[in-house]
Amino acid sequence: MTMKGRISRIGSYAIASSIRDRNQQPCITCTTFNILAPIYKRFNHKGHSCRESDYRAYWLARNHRILDWLLYEKSSIICLQEFWLGNQELVSIYERRLGDAGYIIFKLGRTNNRGDGLLTAVHKDYFRVLNYRESLFNDCGDRVAQLLHVELLSPFSQSRSNDIHQDILIVNTHLLFPHDSTLSLVRLHQVYKILQDVESYQKEYKLNPMPIILCGDWNGSKRGHVYKFLRSQGFISSYDTAHRYSDADAHKWVSHRNHRGNICGVDFIWLLNPNRYRKLLKASWTEAVFGMFKFQYLLRRASLTEYDAFAFLKADNDSDYITYSGFCEALRQLNLTGHQHGLTVEETKDLWVQADTDGDGVLDYKEFQQQIWKPSWSEQRDETINEVQDNVMKGNQVQTVGFSVKNAVLFPPEVEKGRWPENYSLSDHARLTVVFSPIGMPCSKLIS
Repeated sequence: MTMKGRISRIGSYAIASSIRDRNQQPCITCTTFNILAPIYKRFNHKGHSCRESDYRAYWLARNHRILDWLLYEKSSIICLQEFWLGNQELVSIYERRLGDAGYIIFKLGRTNNRGDGLLTAVHKDYFRVLNYRESLFNDCGDRVAQLLHVELLSPFSQSRSNDIHQDILIVNTHLLFPHDSTLSLVRLHQVYKILQDVESYQKEYKLNPMPIILCGDWNGSKRGHVYKFLRSQGFISSYDTAHRYSDADAHKWVSHRNHRGNICGVDFIWLLNPNRYRKLLKASWTEAVFGMFKFQYLLRRASLTEYDAFAFLKADNDSDYITYSGFCEALRQLNLTGHQHGLTVEETKDLWVQADTDGDGVLDYKEFQQQIWKPSWSEQRDETINEVQDNVMKGNQVQTVGFSVKNAVLFPPEVEKGRWPENYSLSDHARLTVVFSPIGMPCSKLIS
C-alpha cells in the first residue's frame, strides 16, 4: 500500500487535505510526537538485548520513516520529544529534510548531556518567529522546555483586519516519568515553572493576551495532578475537545506503551484561548499540592473521612486546631517533604499562609475544610473575573486571534480505541495531530 493510501486509511490524510483545500477556512495544524531516541529503544538482536543506537541501519531507517510521515502531513507546527541530539548525523538529516520543506527549526538538549532533547519546527509559510526562549528545570530529570513567540502570516492576515493581534505562544516539553510517588511532585513543579515562565515572558514584554499552545509528552494521564492543574488554569485538551470527551473519559484513548508494558494516554496538545477566565497561578498551584496531599492521605490511611484527616494533621495536638508543626509533620509523613524532591521550606510556609486565611497562626476545622480538603479558591477566581470585566467596561479591550479545535487524530488508529497494536514500530508513542481554525475574539488588555 502506498504512503498516501496508508494515511488515508487512518484519517491523517483527511487532516492534511483539509488544510490544503482552498475552499475551506484557513487552518493551521500542530503535531506532537515522542519519537523514542535510539539510545532508549531496546530490542532483541540474535538473542541479546540491545540498544537501537548501536545499529545505524535500524535507527536511520526508522527516523527516515518518521520524517516521511511528518513531511507528508506538513503540519504548521511540529513538536518532537526524545530527539537524539547526541548524534550529529541524525540531527543533520532532520535539519536538512525539514529545512528543505520550509521549516524553521529550534533544538534544545536536556541538561547534563543526557543525549536527547526537544525539536520544535514551525513552517515559514504560516509563521514569523518573534522570539525564542529556553527553560531549564535543573531538576533530577534534567528536563527542559522550549517557548516560541510567533505571529500568524497570510492567508490569515488577509482575512482579518489589521488591528487584530495575531501572536501565539507555543511550548514544547517532555515531563519526567513518575518512577515512584515522590516524583509526582517534581512533575507538578515542572508544569508550574513552565506556566511561570510563560507568565513572566508576557509581563516582561507587556504583551496582550494571546493563545497558548502547550505540546508534548506529559508522562501522566487525565487522572493525574498535572492534568487537573492545567485544567484549573483554563487549558483544554485539544484531542478531547475534538472528540467531545469529558475529563472523566480517561479510558477512551491511549498514546503510549511504557517500559513497564502499560498503555496510557500521556501525549497532549493543550490550548488556552486569550478570552478564557483563569485562576491565579499561585492559587492553582496551592490547590494542586493540597490535592496531592488528599490523594496521598486517602492512599495510605484506612480512615477516609475529612474529620479523620483533620485529626491526622493535628498530630498529638489535643486542641481543635492545626499547628504549623503538625502541618509540617503531616506533609513529611505523606512523603511531600523531607527528601530532595519534596517541597522546600519556603514552599511549605507559603502553603501554610495560603491555608491560614485569617492569619492567626493556626488552622481551624473550617479553614482545613475550605482550603485543604475541598478547596474552591472562589475568592481568587472571582477577583480575576472581576478584573477582566472591569477592564472591558473601561474600554481596556483588544481584538486578538484565538483558535477553535476543528479535528484531531492519533496514529496508529488503534490507540483511538484504547488499544496498542503489536505491529507498530515507529515509536513507543502515538503521533497526535490537531487542526486549529483561527477566530477573532475580544479580550482585556494586559494591565501592568
